[in-house]
Amino acid sequence: MLISLKGKKALVGGSSRGIGRAVARQLAASGASVTLMARNEARLKKEVSELPTDLGQQHEFLVVDFTDFEVYKEKIAQYFEEHTVDILINNTQGPKAAGSLELSIEDYQEAFDTLFKSVVYTTQLALKHMLAQRWGRIINVASVSVREPLSYLALSNTIRASVVTWAKTLAGDVAAHQVTVNNILTGYFDTERISELNIKKAEQLGIKPEEVRANMEAQVPMKRIGKPEEYGALVAFLASDKAAYLTGSSIPLDGGLLRSF
Repeated sequence: MLISLKGKKALVGGSSRGIGRAVARQLAASGASVTLMARNEARLKKEVSELPTDLGQQHEFLVVDFTDFEVYKEKIAQYFEEHTVDILINNTQGPKAAGSLELSIEDYQEAFDTLFKSVVYTTQLALKHMLAQRWGRIINVASVSVREPLSYLALSNTIRASVVTWAKTLAGDVAAHQVTVNNILTGYFDTERISELNIKKAEQLGIKPEEVRANMEAQVPMKRIGKPEEYGALVAFLASDKAAYLTGSSIPLDGGLLRSF
């Protein structure tokens, strides 16, 4: 099955590293013109310079900080005054790792701004063009923890669950316009974020990060953690015409980690 996104424009959040970077690379390899978004300008410049352009793609980047919603809101509004997108990948930097007893109400508010408000606002801006042309793809990077919460990720558990239920509602509202909305429930992937979380968890448990990773791999039925490139492949499919009848879904990509239905 050939996935072609030639002529499509994509906006990918959190794309200077990890899953977002892999998604941006795969969308570009499939023919899309990609705008990368993240905080690190140097990384963004490097990534854009390495994306393929052999199918006439024109790639850009936008420096944003999802944690400062008011500044982000202004920047992304300016972007949409001059651009339209056909494919929106809602992916933000993750909130800090902590249990529920360690968090303040301010922590929850900051996470809500970063993970929920930025996603909803960006989607509202992108939808104007998608609805007008009767074609669009909205893909939210979520987590398996919305189904089976992880004790050390209370903020992510809580706010990403809100994104998933909002997306389900939105999917029904825009389906008649041939715009699809789907979530990917992310399992363990070999990214910088996982390494950072493993270091913190290792400190808490008094063990080495390598042991944390080995324990993580042992939990996954496939006995490994995922490659970011595998994530990009699923996103490319969801972004294509091949997935035109797939909407309102939350798809686990986790090597069989989730035990629930």
